[in-house]
Amino acid sequence: MKQNDKIMCLLEQRQKNAIRNINKAINEFQKNFQKPEARREFDLSDPQALKKDRPARLSDDDPRCTVSGLQKFMGEDLNYDQRVKFQKEQFREWSLQQQRDWKNALADQKFADDLHDKNRIEIDQKTMEQQRKEEENRRAVCAATKDFNRTQAAEVADRKKLEKYQKMKDDMDEISSLLQGDLLSENPDQAISSFGPHRVVTDRWKGMSQDQLMAIRNSQQQQVLEKLRLKEEERRRDAEWDKQSIQIARAQLILERQQQRQNRERRQALDNINAELSQEQKSKNISLKEEEYSNFPTDEYYAQFNTTSR
Repeated sequence: MKQNDKIMCLLEQRQKNAIRNINKAINEFQKNFQKPEARREFDLSDPQALKKDRPARLSDDDPRCTVSGLQKFMGEDLNYDQRVKFQKEQFREWSLQQQRDWKNALADQKFADDLHDKNRIEIDQKTMEQQRKEEENRRAVCAATKDFNRTQAAEVADRKKLEKYQKMKDDMDEISSLLQGDLLSENPDQAISSFGPHRVVTDRWKGMSQDQLMAIRNSQQQQVLEKLRLKEEERRRDAEWDKQSIQIARAQLILERQQQRQNRERRQALDNINAELSQEQKSKNISLKEEEYSNFPTDEYYAQFNTTSR
């Protein structure tokens, strides 16, 4: 009972702490993220609303000054003097700027015309000189081209003769090489690869020799024997594991039976102790009822109280 009371007290204290922490977190959230000025209807109860509001009229072109607002009347112009003065000054500046632009345009046009005439004369002179030089260069190029073509034709004829002779020689050398080569003579050494003696060139390989075939058969027979030996070792290992598993199971069964027997003995001893304690408790209750609680108070016992002024 005491243990249960302690547990209940701890749970109640933990619940109170959790509720206190939740309320504290709610207050912090409301303080940081739910301020009065962030509410949707705050503008209805804002004490500084009149100070923050704009005046009824800012200027003549204020779009809020409607007819029903009685803030702007026909014929009223508050900025008339400033506007007229600004328009006059603006018109004067425009006139002066147009005069300056017209004078500058005339001067630029005259300068451009003079420059155009000068450039046109220079271009005509350069064009005539360029045409004369191009004509001379064209004659020289034509003469050089004729000489080069004659020389090139002679070189092409000589090269064709030399290529024809070289081709005939190469063909004869190729035929001789094929007749004496490893392909037609079926030399087995030609199939050996440059990557190692264990690899061959497939398009040159003519098949394995008898020694190679015999070595492969011997290797296969050795592999069969090795596989049989491994299977026998695996069978022996599995049998040994099965034997050990049976022994472990037997030992576990004996241990469980011994544990059950000890549990029964402990339970029987505990039952005997509980029976003795129960008998002692019953005897104690009987003695208390018959001897300790048998003397009941009488009226004389209660009459001795409140008999004096003290």
